Amino acid sequence: MRGLMNSVVIAVGAFGFGLAIGTGGAYGKLYGGPIVRDLLEVYTTIVRAVPELVLILLLYFAGTDLINRVLEALGYARIDVNGLVAGIWVLAFVQGAYSTEVIRGAILAIPQGQIEAARAYGMSPGLLMRRITVPAMLPFAIPGLANLWLIATKDTALLAIVGFSELTQETRTAAGQTKAYFTFFMAAGALYLLLTLFSNVIIAQVERWARRGMPRIAGGGQ
Repeated sequence: MRGLMNSVVIAVGAFGFGLAIGTGGAYGKLYGGPIVRDLLEVYTTIVRAVPELVLILLLYFAGTDLINRVLEALGYARIDVNGLVAGIWVLAFVQGAYSTEVIRGAILAIPQGQIEAARAYGMSPGLLMRRITVPAMLPFAIPGLANLWLIATKDTALLAIVGFSELTQETRTAAGQTKAYFTFFMAAGALYLLLTLFSNVIIAQVERWARRGMPRIAGGGQ
């Protein structure tokens, strides 16, 4: 249960920060200058092309070493990066690339007449985003973001490779000490399944709220 709580904390943090990165990345890709768009394209391409395990190892170890080298160059002492914080930001960096594409596609799915009408009324970019873009894109973005949340909950297991005490690492430790491998790994699988089922209930409620006033979709759980 301690490992499960750590996994949930990491998943929530990674998904939240990844969503923030993705929102900025989507707007940068759609409305940024050529350099910004090119840099974001490189970011999303590399992250989606390289296996997540390799990225985690690279960012977790090389990223920590880079931070300390920069601190030493500036005359500061080396620091020990908190494992929880490092885990969250590593997964957030990966989530951000996928969120960028999900949100960008959702924005492009909005009927452009709505955005043009808002601009014709003189709405500022911030007001346009709050009143038009975000509410209109949510029904298109939620399915993809829901998948990213479920991926985030499972990707926490990859942090076991760097020794962080999330659910998989705790399960492996307990199973190794008791030799009850079947019991502990079945329990871990059941906990992942329960987390997924609970998440699906919440996601269905959020999707129903986002699609209020829109036509019902057969088989969509509306």
